[in-house]
Amino acid sequence: MRELYYLDAIKETISQEMEKDRQVFMIGEDIGLYGGAFGLSLGLLEKFGPERIIDTPISEQAIVGMAIGAALMGQRPIVEIMFSDFLLLTMEQIANQAAKIHYMFGGKASVPLVIRAPGGGGTGAAAQHSQSLEALLIHIPGIKLVMPSTPLDAKGLLASAIADPNPVIYLEHKLLYKKIKGDVPEKRYEIPLGKADIKRKGSDLTVVATSLMVQKVLLVAKELAREGIDIEVIDPRTLKPLDMDTIIESVKKTGKVLLAEEACYTGGFTSFLASEIQSQAFDWLDAPIKRVTGLDAPIPYSKVLEEEVIPGEERIKKEIRKILIK
Repeated sequence: MRELYYLDAIKETISQEMEKDRQVFMIGEDIGLYGGAFGLSLGLLEKFGPERIIDTPISEQAIVGMAIGAALMGQRPIVEIMFSDFLLLTMEQIANQAAKIHYMFGGKASVPLVIRAPGGGGTGAAAQHSQSLEALLIHIPGIKLVMPSTPLDAKGLLASAIADPNPVIYLEHKLLYKKIKGDVPEKRYEIPLGKADIKRKGSDLTVVATSLMVQKVLLVAKELAREGIDIEVIDPRTLKPLDMDTIIESVKKTGKVLLAEEACYTGGFTSFLASEIQSQAFDWLDAPIKRVTGLDAPIPYSKVLEEEVIPGEERIKKEIRKILIK
């Protein structure tokens, strides 16, 4: 087993999938000679050539539209959207075309498309390059949504996303790229979409967290363990399809729940998740379900204000103590 950074695990998967299947190609802005905004595709142009690593003009809607057409003709495009904020420019193609074609054609047409996009804040990129938009995306029937938190998951989930016959949006947190390193097999493998992972077993409280928040929660859980507080940490890994069974079993065991996401409070993914837990596990709850989220505000450019808007470890710890005191 070798250790890879999160970014390198994703890059290795793309390379392996392109070697395995000539129908797989990558398309996006500055992904060729420049190597992508975060350097993720460096070296892929030299390896696969400009017909499979395709640089495009700055038109996100056109990029996704072209990829949908290619997918309908039997290819397997991987679209890179430079920042997940720019997915908003593609919503016509995603919501009204990619997501609905399989249904509208009675299952006779498929769109095997992966749209990758780095999201999240903490990099000083300000309001238009730091958003977490997953709640908007899971609202669209026909779209699958993946949010890996570790290099191991990033590789296996991307392989599954590329193999999937229908559109998958794959969100990568920018702060995970070169900060998180972990064991990753060199051989190709898949992690099924719709299967959560228990990142840490515990008995006192269940914390369900997504993306970078998983790493923050694990640090808090390690610290609180020194005080005798035993936290179970669950990473859904895919928000759609969502593995409610694993989450509910954990809630039944601990009786207490904290839901953690970076996206803003109103209408967040954890709002839906809290509703589902309340519906399916009410009789096992010993305390109200709590949420820790970003504030309802654009992400500020100021580092001090950005840290206030994005939930950090101290806020997570504070909410855990509130639940356990009751």
